[in-house]
Amino acid sequence: MHAVKPVPRTETGSMAIALRGGVVILTLLTAAVHASLGGVLFTLNAAVYLALAVAMVLPAIAPVRWLVRLALLGFAVATIGGWLLFGARFPLAYLDKAVELALLVFLAIEIWLFDGGPAGDLRRARRLAATLVAALPGRGVR
Repeated sequence: MHAVKPVPRTETGSMAIALRGGVVILTLLTAAVHASLGGVLFTLNAAVYLALAVAMVLPAIAPVRWLVRLALLGFAVATIGGWLLFGARFPLAYLDKAVELALLVFLAIEIWLFDGGPAGDLRRARRLAATLVAALPGRGVR
């Protein structure tokens, strides 16, 4: 039996807009919650979420949006993990974790549909690493 290989789709159309809109709205919601809590750590968390939400919609970022998705996914997982280990347990925190879990679902769908799944992102990461290594002084084409 062969594994189903996801076929990347273009990031245009109503489904792409709905998914990206969902990612941005959920990201901004969790940014607002963190900003409302005050303190340096929560403010920085909110700033990173805000920056990643903006990056998700910037046209200039389109060629590397897969990298923004991975960064957002990793940041949300780290934020949830930090809360599980050290976070206070109060109603707003649980609501925010639900928002972040929904964000992870939206991101996973986008990764599957637009990046070719985790394997597609891994291929892109390898190509990016090879390009960066080739750009190092003394490593370029002679």
